[in-house]
Amino acid sequence: MKILKRITNFISFLPHLLDMGKVCLLPLALLFHSFAHSQVLPDSYNIVWTSQSNNASESMPVGGGDIGCNVWVENNDLLMYFSKSGSFDENNTFLKSGRIRLRFYPNPFNNASFKQELILKDGYIKIEAADNNIRLQLKIWVDVKHPVIHIQSQSSKPLKAELLYENWRYTDRLQTGKENNANSWKWAKHVDVVTKKDEIHYENEGIVFYHRNSGADVFDATVTQQGLDSVKSQLFNPLKNLTSGGFIKAPQFIQGYVDSGIYVNTPYKSYSLISKAPQKHHSIEIFLYNEQTETLKQWKDAVYRLAKSYRSNHQQTIRWWNHFWERSFIVIDTSQSNTESWQVGRNYQLFRYMLGCNAYGSYPTKFNGGLFTVDPVFTDSTIKGTPDHRNWGGGTFTAQNQRLVYWPMLKSGDIDMMKPQFDFYNRILPTAILRTKIYWGHKGANFNEQIENFGLPNPTEYGWKRPADFDPGIEYNAWLEYEWDTVLEFCMMILQTHFYTGNDIGDYIALIKNALVFFDEHYQYRGKLRSNKPLDENNYLILYPGSGAETFKLTYNASATIAALKAVTTALLATGTKYLTSEGKQYFEKFLSRIPPLPFMSYNGKPTIAPARLWARVNNTESPQLYPVFPWGLYGIGRSGLDTAINTYHLDSFALKFRSHIGWKQDNIFAARLGLTEEAQRLTTLKLKDSGRRFPAFWGPGFDWVPDHNWGGSGMIGLQEMLLQTVDDTIYLFPAWPKEWDVHFKLHAPKQTTVEATLKNGKITSLIVLPKEREKDIKILLQ
Repeated sequence: MKILKRITNFISFLPHLLDMGKVCLLPLALLFHSFAHSQVLPDSYNIVWTSQSNNASESMPVGGGDIGCNVWVENNDLLMYFSKSGSFDENNTFLKSGRIRLRFYPNPFNNASFKQELILKDGYIKIEAADNNIRLQLKIWVDVKHPVIHIQSQSSKPLKAELLYENWRYTDRLQTGKENNANSWKWAKHVDVVTKKDEIHYENEGIVFYHRNSGADVFDATVTQQGLDSVKSQLFNPLKNLTSGGFIKAPQFIQGYVDSGIYVNTPYKSYSLISKAPQKHHSIEIFLYNEQTETLKQWKDAVYRLAKSYRSNHQQTIRWWNHFWERSFIVIDTSQSNTESWQVGRNYQLFRYMLGCNAYGSYPTKFNGGLFTVDPVFTDSTIKGTPDHRNWGGGTFTAQNQRLVYWPMLKSGDIDMMKPQFDFYNRILPTAILRTKIYWGHKGANFNEQIENFGLPNPTEYGWKRPADFDPGIEYNAWLEYEWDTVLEFCMMILQTHFYTGNDIGDYIALIKNALVFFDEHYQYRGKLRSNKPLDENNYLILYPGSGAETFKLTYNASATIAALKAVTTALLATGTKYLTSEGKQYFEKFLSRIPPLPFMSYNGKPTIAPARLWARVNNTESPQLYPVFPWGLYGIGRSGLDTAINTYHLDSFALKFRSHIGWKQDNIFAARLGLTEEAQRLTTLKLKDSGRRFPAFWGPGFDWVPDHNWGGSGMIGLQEMLLQTVDDTIYLFPAWPKEWDVHFKLHAPKQTTVEATLKNGKITSLIVLPKEREKDIKILLQ
């Protein structure tokens, strides 16, 4: 019935396609064949290794729910790092939960054939080894619905197994030099930064391990530094009494021994469990749990309740991943295996898989490695830190980077996965409102760049040696000062989830309103400090001093900020009476009228969007003059002024100088939004082709770390925009797609719409639009 419905939908839509002159009729039998034998993900997208790895940098990711693992086989041992969302210590380092080492006696990996495979469609890793005497199969998977990691073995002959839990936080450790880039102290020199030790014990026939935050932490120091001790009790503190860790349960294993060693350059202690007897089947479960509890006993009781009540159901997790892939996909040039275009499609899926591993985390997927970082020496040989390391902090969330991780989830249909990022801002909204009131005495919520998980600016970016009379609400930092508008991207994402799905976003409306009100109130406040007239001669806000990303500083009317305010306010008003009272609607309509027009300049006599009306200096290498194209959509295909935006892309000297595909660069997205097919193809290929590391989607470090998630996210966005763009009710298909790339894709659009299409040899061979009434809104731009 499902196939017949698809055929019926396609046949009914053929007249629309013929009117556009973009597709030829297909024989019915061929149509039926294409639908009946379609496969969401080709098996060739599985990652297969036929040799062991040299070290952790050659690991393979697996995960689910809010847990990520790096899995590899080295020197005949199975090794695995594992992480859970929200594991922050006193210094706001994002701690790994530890490392597992598993070995067998006799060892089936020794001089045996070897295969390690990521079964992408089912979300697990399978490892096989075989020689003349022993065949071994391992499955490593993470339960999507419960915080449990599984390691399961099956062998042709009984094997004895030894499991070692390895922990490098077995003693207090002084962090020095670049190692502090992993925490919120960064380059602060007035304090000795110590990572406190974990506790590891044999208990309940297994191993319990945990890090419990105690004593003063970086939250306490930041509150004092930023003059907020008087309201400390009102501030959100995610670090106090946080215990992160878990319990290893291995039935038919007994307590072994405690030992020590060094992996790469980091000393560790190991705690072993040894199987009672050789067996053909071994099963290991690792339960992870993070919670702020008044007592350690409360945390332990919760972990043991989880371990006692849990019932494994691998098929449930497989079904989740299967459904995940049915939501959306982009499959390119499957007949041309391992070409760069084929890699683009495969690596898009691999990165989306990595994002899916933190679908339900307590915190957003971090741009600087997500759940899949390894020893830092493999990224930067000068950093001798532990596997907990990542540059730009663990509990510090850089909004300019985080946004690129979450924008692609709209078109991929992964809107449920956006909740951790939205909740991140909602939790710290009271702090943002409070600091705005205390520092400036007006309404609204101020969110700084380089913001901590407790809602205050990173203390080192804020400045430990700042002038006593410097505005306490401003970061004393040449890159970050006055950069406040990035929160509006997350506000826009929230609004877009409503337009895409119809979901109720009532819980986040206060966030959106307060983020907008801040700009209205604050710039009128600043206007009154300079003059008795808070607005300019045309009754517009004077957005000074401001910032065009981290690049154009001390701006007057930055184009990125203006575009953000216009787009978000317009979208909020478009929700109508559902979220706005008549008074609220009137206020935001008046606010919209106070937002100044975009500034322009010219090159070779041709108009371009200016970065700002004026600016004092250039600090970084972003191109915020093109932010009105993406993310704000004021310019682009189907909108007026397209020539001006294209001029900006081609002629603006800064845009040309800064153009790149590295890291968080988004030139590929600009090109796609502007219909510049060759440029979009070139830059997106550079973004999404193989990383050069053993796992193809471990890009980076770029400007950040490995794996670079804002590299992958910007690649995803660009590829999606090449295939599908929306303006009001119109859905543009193939607006920047090269005809020589065969593709089968399914993406999402507003009004609960999905579009699935196949392009082969430059011709559209299938097109399914649901709901059916949205067929009339399709416009095909394939050149």
